[in-house]
This record gives sequence, C-alpha cells and structure tokens, in this order.
Amino acid sequence: MRLVAYEQEGRAVLGAKVGDAVVRLSDVVPGLPQDVNLAIGALDLPGSASALQAKLPGAPSRPLAGLTLLPVVPRPGKIVCIGLNYVEHAKEGNNPIPDYPAVFFRGPTSLAAHGAPLLRPKASDKFDYEAELAIVIGRRARHLSEADALSCVAGYTCMNEGSLRDYQRKSGQWTMGKNFDRTGGLGPEIVTPDELPQGPNALRITSRLNGQTMQDSNTSDMIFSVPRILAILSEVMTLEPGDVIATGTPSGVGYPRKPPVFMKAGDVAEIEIEGIGILSNPVEDEA
Repeated sequence: MRLVAYEQEGRAVLGAKVGDAVVRLSDVVPGLPQDVNLAIGALDLPGSASALQAKLPGAPSRPLAGLTLLPVVPRPGKIVCIGLNYVEHAKEGNNPIPDYPAVFFRGPTSLAAHGAPLLRPKASDKFDYEAELAIVIGRRARHLSEADALSCVAGYTCMNEGSLRDYQRKSGQWTMGKNFDRTGGLGPEIVTPDELPQGPNALRITSRLNGQTMQDSNTSDMIFSVPRILAILSEVMTLEPGDVIATGTPSGVGYPRKPPVFMKAGDVAEIEIEGIGILSNPVEDEA
C-alpha cells in the first residue's frame, strides 16, 4: 500500500493511493485520528496493510493530480538522521568507517513535499543533495533487537537530506547545516513493507540533478543496516508513530567533486529508490 499526506480544508490528511486517485483513510477506517502521526499508529500498518488495502476499491476517492501534497509525515515527532552510513560515501570524504553511527536531528520546518521547491538559503550557496532511504515508524518501540526491529516500521519513503556544507562544518555538530527551512524533500509516499519483498537493504538508490545521475548505489552498501539502526536508536530513545529516520546517503554527493557541485535556483533534484518511487523537487532561492 502507498500512503500520501495532503492538505484539505487547511489541515493535513492521510490517504491511500488507488491508481491515480487517493482515498481518504478516515472514510474507510472509522474513528481514525485526524493527526497524521496518530493515524499512522492507529492503522497498525506493519500488521494490517493487506486488510486495509482490501477496503479501498470502491471507496470515495479524488484525483491525485488535484491534491496539494505535504511531506509524507508533515510534522514528525522526531527526524533522526544517520551520517556516514555508506562505505563508499565515508571513503569519498576521507572519513574512517565508523563503528557506531553518527546521529543528528532535523526539525519539521526543514521539510518540503514532493514537487514543492527546496529553498537555497540567503546565508549559503553550498547546498548539497543527499539521496536517502527514510524509515517511517508505525509502532511505539523501545529496546528492539535486530531480529524484531522491522516490526515497528510503517513503511519507507525517499528523502533528499539537503545539507548546507559550510554551516554543517561551522562546529563539531552538524545541526545548523541540516535545518535550514525547506531544505529536505520527503516523499512522495509511504510504501508499506509488504511492497518490498526484498527488504530495505537491497534497494538501488540514485539521485539526479537536472537529469544527470549523481549518485548510484544500493542500500546493501550501508554500514549499519535498517534493523541495526533501529536497534541502536531504540536502546536510547522511544520510537513513536510518525517518527522519521533518515538512513544516510551513498557516495556521489556534491562537496567532494572537483569542482564541487551544489544545487542552485532553477535546478531540479530527483531521488529514486527501487520499489518506492521518485521524489522530485525544483530548487529556488530563498525570497
């Protein structure tokens, strides 16, 4: 099943795709909470996606093309990001292969929906692209083992974890370079795990800038697999429905290229992940 978040009457609504149309899930799930994060938890997606999907044919729908899409989780409780999580990406930046993940946070105001412009801020022109597989949490979880970690996953989506490289390196912490408004694309949809029989760690992941392939890798190159990431994080923090975890980017980013390649106004950035889809965002300068 594929879920989208969109705006209706001034609020965020969660829907399911049926071909080129979308069914509002509150129309087929009585009592579904209006809050998208709570709705994701109430759907219990890890265990019931197929049962829910059976209710969709014949339900009232509206054309996808007429909707104003939002980031697939418009206001995540947490956006947890993993840095340096691909072997070749660590090497291209002359970084050692880590034995424990670099973890940082993004805020919801840093997100942009599929099709919405990413903003290159006034403060910097070093706006880099990063193709990432993002995990959406569906069940509250703590102290997961790697064996049961995927049981808390509602689904997966694409992220362009845009980074302002000079601000990222102003200190030993990366937070400032990762949290400029509308610098991270998230979407276009949440794809439930049943649609990925090969699992999350065997997916081709690419980025394109103005049609030119910049990154082309596979999630099998991750240093810390999706189950390992979930186990490590849940040792420290409670994962909650609607939390988003960005799992790191492969090699091919802009800053180590010679000369460096950064996103600028007029560009179109695309992130494609096998089995999940294509996230596309134009780039604009901040007004």
